[in-house]
Amino acid sequence: MFLNYFKITGLAMAQIFFLGALGYIFVKKNILSHAGLDALSRLVIQVIFPALIFTQLLQNFSFSLYPDWWIFPLISLAITVSGLIIGWLLLKLLKLKTHKLQFLSLVGFQNSGYLPLALAAAIFSGQEAGSMFIYIILFLLGFDLVAWSCGIYMLTYEKEARFKLRSIFSPPVIANLFTLALIALGLNKFIPYAVFKPVEMIGNCTLPLAMFVVGGNIGLVQLKDIDKKTVSFFILGKLIILPAAGIAIVLKLGLPYLLGFLVIMQLAMPSATSLSVIIRHYKKEDALISQGVFFSHLVSLLTIPLFLSLYLAMAVLK
Repeated sequence: MFLNYFKITGLAMAQIFFLGALGYIFVKKNILSHAGLDALSRLVIQVIFPALIFTQLLQNFSFSLYPDWWIFPLISLAITVSGLIIGWLLLKLLKLKTHKLQFLSLVGFQNSGYLPLALAAAIFSGQEAGSMFIYIILFLLGFDLVAWSCGIYMLTYEKEARFKLRSIFSPPVIANLFTLALIALGLNKFIPYAVFKPVEMIGNCTLPLAMFVVGGNIGLVQLKDIDKKTVSFFILGKLIILPAAGIAIVLKLGLPYLLGFLVIMQLAMPSATSLSVIIRHYKKEDALISQGVFFSHLVSLLTIPLFLSLYLAMAVLK
């Protein structure tokens, strides 16, 4: 049974890897310039991904179907806090003298949107796929609020720095809140098909283009003076301890199948590629971020199928 699930999740990861590899190769071969990748990334974040959120929520979400929708942002917060705690404990063992906040960011913030959406689309179908999309989108509501506020603050920390409220309202967060408000007020019923359909077509481009952007961002990573010990500790915490602990807790709590899958999938994700984007944008020293993003995505090609297969096999047996 485990081998069967490993084959399913492994094939899903292979499809995602192929899309990401195209972006990686195009950037490495300079077919896609840095400026071109930045423009594509902005297009995905500001237009295409919000369109997906808008149409998926309108199609599949209602407050009667998901009365506990508010739990998902809280789960995302709990997962981020768990990652930061594990990172802090590993720092105590590692005795890292500098760049502690970069290490914590790598363990605390995962590729929580694009990769899980692509993985869910490759593994599930029909109603299960629709439910997983809603779970991930609601999860991102909490994650984005934290990642684009605390995450930026941690990576750009300066004593005189001030928290900016507007930084947390990224286009995906605005799309999420706006669409939930439309549904709550019943205004979603008045959106004409002639408007909905083209927006849906735009949103359907999210997954391939997003993985293309992820691969391209990894292609921009500059690997030099690799700190093998620090990377090993980081990989241990991010890709092994977190998902292993997650499986134990999810099975102990007896969470519903799809909800448990969401939790394990998010815990098994590699570090967010947006961390390297933030470092580049704010012109901060990239001591660990590029190494962490690159190696976590590389190792996760094995660890994601491993832990998802373990969860699926153990959940069925239970």
